[in-house]
Amino acid sequence: MQASDRVTIADVAGASGVGIGTVSRVINGAANVRQATRAKVLKVIEQLAYRPSHLATALSRGTSRTVAIVVPHVTRPSAVERLAGALAVLAERGYATIVCNVDTASQRDQHLAALTARHRADGVIVMSLALSPDHLTSFRRANVPLVTVDLAARSVPHTVIDDVAGGRLAAEHLLALGHARIGFIGDRARRGLAATGGSTSSERRRAGLYDALRAAGIGVDPSLTRLGPHGPASAEAMAAELLAMPDRPTAIFAASDTQATGVLAAADRLGVRVPQDLSVIGFDDIEPASLLRLSTVRQPLQESGAEGARRLCALLRGERVLPLRQVLPIEVVQRGSSGRPAGQSRQTSCRSGSHSSLNSALEAR
Repeated sequence: MQASDRVTIADVAGASGVGIGTVSRVINGAANVRQATRAKVLKVIEQLAYRPSHLATALSRGTSRTVAIVVPHVTRPSAVERLAGALAVLAERGYATIVCNVDTASQRDQHLAALTARHRADGVIVMSLALSPDHLTSFRRANVPLVTVDLAARSVPHTVIDDVAGGRLAAEHLLALGHARIGFIGDRARRGLAATGGSTSSERRRAGLYDALRAAGIGVDPSLTRLGPHGPASAEAMAAELLAMPDRPTAIFAASDTQATGVLAAADRLGVRVPQDLSVIGFDDIEPASLLRLSTVRQPLQESGAEGARRLCALLRGERVLPLRQVLPIEVVQRGSSGRPAGQSRQTSCRSGSHSSLNSALEAR
């Protein structure tokens, strides 16, 4: 028999010439199996690359079921909110959860190798991390159910938003207010951990901004873009550079609310009034955004984690999960950090409805 991605305990039993109960006893380390039989079964298991179901073993022993969540930079607000959504659903369904924090590509590879080779979890949720074709093949061969959140993965249930559309929403909001000179502050890509296809959410949001500028007949000015390490301190330094320009932007779109807080700090330090002299819009709508009266593109962070967990639970019940690609809605939330440029007439106001129509399109998908 050739190795298969769908090898079952019955396949192992047939190839070994023993009963399924004997294979089960070998897998569980029972003592009442002859040594020669044990060796034969173990050899077949290795030849067929069979991975016993941790879920079935746990149920037979009456032990708790386990799900692993692999997530980068676990202390970031967006990661915390996604985790909160997933953990709430998994706890309600009776799963114990292992959270694997990833800061480097090598850490990601180590965690994924352990989860597939040793079958330590019933299922795995991967959030915001690039998965190579080899990673996906390892999960299939190990028969470990997998879902992803905040990244697309071929043939795997994934829950995402449309980041490019989100960048367009932010830009259209600022354009509707009368801004034409719009700066962007985002992440410098770390390719090892970039999302599928080699692009990060920050890059895709920037692409949406550029699309909207071109559609409005405004050329893209590279001097208005700053990329650097993720975090408010880095964003503050980059915003200060933009605000020191002789022809500085009248608005800045930050790829995350965390970076937008750095922009607000730079404006405050330099005496630039928000929104009279500078409009600021972020992305995510994390909890501090409303306290800071920050305009932002809201994505359902907790719900994305919860949806990923629900979809994994469905896989663990043996259900087919469709559609594979689940796109959650996004919307612009205007607060006090965005307004018309100083001296701008009110006649340029409304391109209203552009963000709601895009949002409706996303929901329809």
